[in-house]
Amino acid sequence: MSKRASANDGRRRPAALRRAMSRRADRRIAVMALAAGLVCGSARADDTALRAVLFGSMEAGASVFSSSGVKLVFDRFDRDGPVVLVTAGGGGRPEGGGRSPVLMRLTALGSALAGYQFIQDWGAVTVFAGLEASREALSGSGFVQAMPLRTGLRLHGEVWARPTETTLATATVILGSARSDAYARLSWGMALFGAYLGPEAAVYGDATDYRKWSVGLHATDYAMGGYRFRLSAGCQLETPLNQWSPYVSLAIWNAL
Repeated sequence: MSKRASANDGRRRPAALRRAMSRRADRRIAVMALAAGLVCGSARADDTALRAVLFGSMEAGASVFSSSGVKLVFDRFDRDGPVVLVTAGGGGRPEGGGRSPVLMRLTALGSALAGYQFIQDWGAVTVFAGLEASREALSGSGFVQAMPLRTGLRLHGEVWARPTETTLATATVILGSARSDAYARLSWGMALFGAYLGPEAAVYGDATDYRKWSVGLHATDYAMGGYRFRLSAGCQLETPLNQWSPYVSLAIWNAL
C-alpha cells in the first residue's frame, strides 16, 4: 500500500506541479497584460486632447465673491461639441446706509449647466442652460436672518474672439431666475508681455435693486507653470450705496 501510494504520488505530483505552474504563469501573463494595458492606456490618454478645465475666481472690492468649478467636453476643446459647466461659489456685500442700518448680504450659489460650443477660425462661441440654486442670509448687529433656498434656470453665453493674431475680445452674459439677476462683461486686449492687455467693463443687477458698474484694465491668458491667469483691476460703482470703490479680480484655470 505504501509503495503503491508513493508511486502514485510520484506520478501525480508532476501533473499537479505542472497545473500549479500553469496557473501561476497564467496569472503572471494576466498581470503583465493588465500592466501593459494600463501603460498603453496612459500613453493613449496622453495623446488625446484635453477634456476638462478646472477654474477658480475671486473679485474683491466693497463686495467680495469667489467661485470655482469645472468645464467638461466630450470630444476636444478645439472642436464643435457638447459642453458641461458646474460651478459653486459665495460671497457678501454691504447693504443699507444713510438712515438705514448697514447690513451684510451673504450669498451661496451653485449651478449645473449643459451647452454647446461652436469653434471657428476666429474664436469660439459657447452657450449654456441649466439649473441653479441660491441661499442668502442678512447679517446685522447681533442678528442673522436666513432666507429660504431658491432654485431656478440659468442661461450663460460666452464669446472669445481673436479679430487679429495679436488681439483678443471677450463677451460674457449670464441670466439667472433664482435671484432674478443679470451680469454682462466686455473686454478687449492686445498681446503684450505674454498676455492680452486692455480695458474691460461689466454691469450686474438683481431683484433687490442692487446695481454694480465696473470699469478697469485686465491682463488675460498669462501662462505660468501649467496654469493660466486673468488679473483685472479698476473702479466700481454700487447702488444703493452710490459709492465708487476700487476692485481687483483674479481668475485661474488649468486644463487636465
